[in-house]
Amino acid sequence: MGDKPLWEQIGTSFVQHYYQLFDTNRPQLESIYTEESCLTWEGEQFHGKTAIIQKISSLPFHKIAHSITAQDHQPTPDSCILSMVVGQLKADEDPVIGFHQMFLLKHINDSWVCTNDMFRLSLHNFT
Repeated sequence: MGDKPLWEQIGTSFVQHYYQLFDTNRPQLESIYTEESCLTWEGEQFHGKTAIIQKISSLPFHKIAHSITAQDHQPTPDSCILSMVVGQLKADEDPVIGFHQMFLLKHINDSWVCTNDMFRLSLHNFT
């Protein structure tokens, strides 16, 4: 990882940390959001870490496992990091399904936080 740009190392570490917490202890994700953070989950919008954690904690499954297929990270002109994740998830006994998630990370008070988070399942409706 040492030969990768710093922003890519930070993005990769964030993604690993995020899904480890999501899969094992979703309420702990509160530490990565701020009161100004925004989440769009399947088109539904949430603002602030309290609303975001309420949404994430209320998802209707007991166990979940994410598998990351690919992740890409870019630095932004205002010193943030944009991260895109593609992968698969398995919730309870449901079939495995694909997902896409994007994060905008910002360095605030000596830590990286998620200011923007967008999530979509990879569902195809060809009607």
